Amino acid sequence: MAREEYEVKYLGIDPAELETKILALGGKKIFDRMYRRAVFDYADLRLDKQGAWVRVRDEGDKVTFSYKQRIGYAETGDNSGNDKGMIEEEVVVSDFETVCTMLRSIGLIDKYYQENRRVRYLLDGVELDVDYWPQLEPYLEVEGESWEAVDEAAKKLGLDPADKKIFSTTQIYEAAGIRDKDYRIMTFEKMEKR
Repeated sequence: MAREEYEVKYLGIDPAELETKILALGGKKIFDRMYRRAVFDYADLRLDKQGAWVRVRDEGDKVTFSYKQRIGYAETGDNSGNDKGMIEEEVVVSDFETVCTMLRSIGLIDKYYQENRRVRYLLDGVELDVDYWPQLEPYLEVEGESWEAVDEAAKKLGLDPADKKIFSTTQIYEAAGIRDKDYRIMTFEKMEKR
């Protein structure tokens, strides 16, 4: 059974100021690295229609294969506000390209390829990721073991839990006037439309 993901985003952050706060609170910087991901769907985009996706992600130190689905999105189809949450199933795999080839072999299609930079911190067991994506301002992602842990970490950083966003990067792109689904490739060097 898929597990609920306790993850929120905060927009409009200052990465340098945030790092100073995290370190002053006793947090630790874990890494600063580039990620790459390939997202797949069926040819009729049935996963997309359910607010779901299949992803292969190279995180630098490991490769993961995931199924994710936005909770609340499938009922409304609305990208304008917060979702109810997210469910996720994820396993570590040995090779990015091999898994992508396997997915194509069973009939899934490449939906898109993306790259982003992630700077991860750890504060009291909560992951704090400053994410940099092509064409977007950096934002903070806070992920913990419960909604309470996520909100507590935000408060420690001087963030108001009422300002948290429970939605996907696709929704952040849409708020910026960019439909990421219109792109086949999204990297810092190349933005290629379908």
